[in-house]
Amino acid sequence: MTRETLNTQFWKACKILRQDDNTNSLLDYVEQISWLLFLKCLEELDHQRKAEAEFEGKTYQPILAREFQWSTWTDPVRRLTGRDLQAFLNNELFPYLRNLKGNSAKSVIRSLFADAPSKMLKDGAILRDAIDAIQEIRFETAEDVHTLSHLYESMLGKLGREGGMGGEFYTPRPIIEFVVQMVSPKIGETVYDPAMGSAGFLVEAYKHMRAALGARILPKHEKQLQDSTFYGQEKKPLPYLLGCMNMILHGVFSSNLVRKNTLADDVRKFTEKDRFDVILTNPPFGGTEHDSVTSNFPYPSRATSITFLQHIMKKVKRGGRVGMVMDDGVLFKTNENAYVQTKKELLEEFNLWAIVSLPTGVFANAVANGTGPKTNLLFFNREVDKAGNPVGTKEIWYYEVSAVGFSLTKTQRPVPENDLPDCLEKAKARALSERSWVVPVTEIVAKNYDLSAVNPNTKAAVEHRSPAAIAADIAAKENRILELMDEIQELLAPVASDQGDEE
Repeated sequence: MTRETLNTQFWKACKILRQDDNTNSLLDYVEQISWLLFLKCLEELDHQRKAEAEFEGKTYQPILAREFQWSTWTDPVRRLTGRDLQAFLNNELFPYLRNLKGNSAKSVIRSLFADAPSKMLKDGAILRDAIDAIQEIRFETAEDVHTLSHLYESMLGKLGREGGMGGEFYTPRPIIEFVVQMVSPKIGETVYDPAMGSAGFLVEAYKHMRAALGARILPKHEKQLQDSTFYGQEKKPLPYLLGCMNMILHGVFSSNLVRKNTLADDVRKFTEKDRFDVILTNPPFGGTEHDSVTSNFPYPSRATSITFLQHIMKKVKRGGRVGMVMDDGVLFKTNENAYVQTKKELLEEFNLWAIVSLPTGVFANAVANGTGPKTNLLFFNREVDKAGNPVGTKEIWYYEVSAVGFSLTKTQRPVPENDLPDCLEKAKARALSERSWVVPVTEIVAKNYDLSAVNPNTKAAVEHRSPAAIAADIAAKENRILELMDEIQELLAPVASDQGDEE
């Protein structure tokens, strides 16, 4: 089907769904369209696998029983609607999905629908109309899937910009792309995200690994990418649903995505077989956990950010690599034992080779108001010498980012200014510049493991600024004011109802 048709049907379904009294926000109808698309996509994937099995002369057992397959209960001739449709979903379909047993695919489905959808539409007729719109969406070609995945991600981006809960599981795409490029996962390596949210890091890693091979990709590589490459865990049901759907729309139906509280795992029990080659993640910061969870860590803390860092350190293989987002508090805190001891171990047992300081506003989508938390990107490797002993950190390369290619407001509109490509290039040689510098680990230890990114070149740069640079700075501030005014106008304006406004 054409991109225009697919685009029209996708946003048509969204528009229909938000007419219901029980879909008061974008968050609500994102959940609704996600589980509907999942079940339709599941059936089409099942048909493909059946055709492949028959071509090889094998028998194939469908994942779902016939009466619960998408085409059966959404049959346009039978046209189940209204209260009959709601009764079927609540009393038959969802109980069936929540009790599936058998292979790994069934386990994924059972986990997905354990708590999703969190609430249902009040009007079964509206749901039926949305189903009819979704019927026109096809997953027949790679181009169809690519287009739909683009539409889906644009919706996740809009969800992030609404703030609140959305910000918990949406990381801006340019940041994800940069982290993946810095770590550069390769086919044959395992990739893990312990706080996968909408699976942005896993999706981007998949795209990166496929692009690296290009036309040289073989069926064995495809199987490896599907079955034994991507692993993720997510505590909350809605982001888990969105993450699984995001992976499927990008071509990966992984049974290695699990819904559970990652921090409930006792990190002292991990062995090398439990570890991964590459870890890419943006763990939740600002949250807290119960004491029953904090006991799983050698340096107990109720703060999720520092316990996630401990989990990640215990989950990376020898020779493995980590790229992660971390809030500023973890870097500068030196008055709490859990923070000091975790950072001490990080520097002694790992090579923390780079810290990239992001500007305030990158995560403006994570809060209802304001600029969001100040964050950094940490890159470290678990290196060992020939005797198997850990190679610790000798010095840390820092880079201070001022622009990231999008506005540092909730709208996150694209802007031409972007320091990330320069950072990526300079990181290869650990080059020094006005934005980058190196700090010996001895200085970090002397400051009681304060890892804060304090650019020593800032004062000199200010003292020697040219008139042109000052004028450019004034222009940038004026543009920021205009962006803020646009955002205020957007907040005051009524919600757009046309599908074109959603794209």
